[in-house]
Amino acid sequence: MGGVGEGMDDWKLGLQGQESGANVPLKGCPCARLMSSVKDNVGRGLNIALVNGVSGELIEARAFDMWAGDVNELLKFIRPLHEGTLVFVASYDDPATKMNEETRKLFSDLGSKNVKDLAFRDSWVFVGAKGVQNKSPFEQHVKNSRHTNKYEGWPEALEMEGCIPRRTTAS
Repeated sequence: MGGVGEGMDDWKLGLQGQESGANVPLKGCPCARLMSSVKDNVGRGLNIALVNGVSGELIEARAFDMWAGDVNELLKFIRPLHEGTLVFVASYDDPATKMNEETRKLFSDLGSKNVKDLAFRDSWVFVGAKGVQNKSPFEQHVKNSRHTNKYEGWPEALEMEGCIPRRTTAS
């Protein structure tokens, strides 16, 4: 898809979920690379970066262990989002074991259509926003299945690219 160029008010997205965690580069915004193993802000579970939808500035990036961690930490992170906040998610290892109904509803409200089907060791990448009216076009999901997994015990890693519309004003 298109990139950032003259007169373009969108950001180019590159989102990867992979064995070493999440790589979340966002070209054309001040925060260029949001999460990476080099920045030491990725881990097992859900790797989430919150970005200001107007300025493109990184608000916060954290990893949430969905196997052995506390889902309440994730809920405290995503409940208070402001209208227009972009939410970048890349899974690593297990995105779903600790997910409860409230967690799935919050991600659905951010625009996810696949969160309701997430299960143990599925691969999932997603970009949504607080206050979206429709489901996000920025989402991929591969089910963990011993019959179709690319790696022993894990489905293939996902990569996604696209242009994310930039908000022109804060709500």
